[in-house]
Amino acid sequence: MDFSTMNIWCWLIPLLVGVLCAIFGYLLGKGNSTTIDNSADLKLLQDKNAKLQADLDACKGKLTAGAAMAGVGGAVAAAALTTNEKAIPFDAAAAKAAMGKVIKKDDLKVVEGIGPKISGMFIDAGIKTWKALSETSVSDCQKVLDGGGDRYKIHDPASWPMQAKMCYENKWKELAKWQDEHDHGKL
Repeated sequence: MDFSTMNIWCWLIPLLVGVLCAIFGYLLGKGNSTTIDNSADLKLLQDKNAKLQADLDACKGKLTAGAAMAGVGGAVAAAALTTNEKAIPFDAAAAKAAMGKVIKKDDLKVVEGIGPKISGMFIDAGIKTWKALSETSVSDCQKVLDGGGDRYKIHDPASWPMQAKMCYENKWKELAKWQDEHDHGKL
């Protein structure tokens, strides 16, 4: 028996088996391929986005109307806007029931996406309460994050004011549901 012929077969047999497996794998994969239709989900998300955009536009309209009223009526109208707001008392029992843990008043870490370091950055920037965070624009939230350096670029504060408003208004069930439906504050 010639060893050079045997050496060729040691290479040729695994090579042929590999080629045949690749061909069969390709044919099996190609035969099972199906097209996934996500158009219904896409339409649902587009409708949801349109509703949220309409809500945002309505809020901006109210804000503009309030600013115009303050400009027309001067300090009297501005004082009327601020005195109509009453502080909402914090309901710790409802918070614990909905969130499943003890919640401290104005703890910014309750907001999905805010941890201890980011909470400290907001407190240092003068945003110490849920109400203050709820009244902070997303661009101002981003400025606070930008002040922390590159390590905070991955965070998206788009939902933080909305979540803080839910906290301030004791809408704990709604907040818990929203956080369950979103992955780390993202859709």
